[in-house]
Amino acid sequence: MQLKDSISLAFRTIKSNKLRTGITVAIIAFGIMALIGIITAIASMNQSLSESFATMGANSFSIQYRDRMIRMGGGGRQIKKTSAKSLKERKSNAQKIITYQEAKLFKERYKFPARVSISIGGPQSVIVSNDEIKTNPNISMTGGDENYLLLNGYSLAGGRDFNKLDVESGRGICIIGNSLAQKLYGDNTLRALDKTITANGIKYRVVGVLKDKGSSAFFNADNIVLTTYNNIRRIFPTDGTSFNIGIMVSDITQMDAAISEAKGTFRPIRKLNIDEENNFYIDKSDSIVEVFKSSLGAITTAAAFIGLITLIGAAIGLMNIMLVAVNERTREIGLIKAIGGKGKSIRQQFLFESIFISLIGAVLGILLGVIVGNVVGIFLHTGFIVPWAWVVIGIITCSAVGLFAGLYPAVKAAKMDPIVALRYE
Repeated sequence: MQLKDSISLAFRTIKSNKLRTGITVAIIAFGIMALIGIITAIASMNQSLSESFATMGANSFSIQYRDRMIRMGGGGRQIKKTSAKSLKERKSNAQKIITYQEAKLFKERYKFPARVSISIGGPQSVIVSNDEIKTNPNISMTGGDENYLLLNGYSLAGGRDFNKLDVESGRGICIIGNSLAQKLYGDNTLRALDKTITANGIKYRVVGVLKDKGSSAFFNADNIVLTTYNNIRRIFPTDGTSFNIGIMVSDITQMDAAISEAKGTFRPIRKLNIDEENNFYIDKSDSIVEVFKSSLGAITTAAAFIGLITLIGAAIGLMNIMLVAVNERTREIGLIKAIGGKGKSIRQQFLFESIFISLIGAVLGILLGVIVGNVVGIFLHTGFIVPWAWVVIGIITCSAVGLFAGLYPAVKAAKMDPIVALRYE
């Protein structure tokens, strides 16, 4: 019996046992679907996270009064970027907010060739309205300065940016996001210019409309009202709210020097002694994404474990089915040997049959997993994603499962005594 005959016979046997094959394929497909589906969903989340936190470029960093604490899941587990500190360092790193005076002094004293922006978070979940339309309470307010748009990746569709006089006076003007402008004034968003809107009960004149920046599942950058930080300070309670300082260098190769200069400038402002550690944190935009991605790595491990457990169960089921097939075809095996068939050919036939069943399950599971994972991607507004590395791993793993599950039944069939096999009832 030639190799192609063994392959052809294996395919015919699979087709003739549809129910048994279908159950085994379904078990394997479920395991691969769980693995590929979760991996694809995680890839979509990673892409969405990168887009969400891409508001600052690679040549930008910010100064925060504390390290970012990122909460993953409902169990209260917090992921922190830095390692544990000594008692002395923890004492000196008491969470002391960055005040308006400190932020302003830093901007005045920082002499490195870079852009500096001061900002503060305003009210969240705000209702914005004009004379005719009122939005849902999903608008956020932020106070910035003349450099805020540049450092946060915004650009104007029309109107103007803030100037120093706007910032110093804190007068009631604002720049609104594209989505907000569409809700209030339709597709012609530039109609919003010079109109008066009400945000959180306060009237503002619109001096600028932002270009569409896009949104993700984690943040809608277009549902926003930007005003000056002095306006936020003047109107809204900011006690206990820390200012944020953003710095952008013109050349990414100057990042390390700019960060060192920023630390040297801010330490005296924060009244730190030489032997005290910094009580502020330098935060790069890409580092935030890495924290989230490292947290999602645990989910990837869990997905791989789920897929592995399912495949082990599928391998056991497949081996049992192949053993049943050997018993059912005992007389057939005896007849093949009686007319000169070799044990090698019989062994190949059963191995091919087992591997083909596994590969069918793998292909079906991969297709379903990619579809399920990209359904998550649709909600996260990401592109179509195929985790090719895991697809290859899945195919190789299923081939190995089929090989090992079919090995013992194939060897058992190849070693049968043709006389005993022909007499089998």
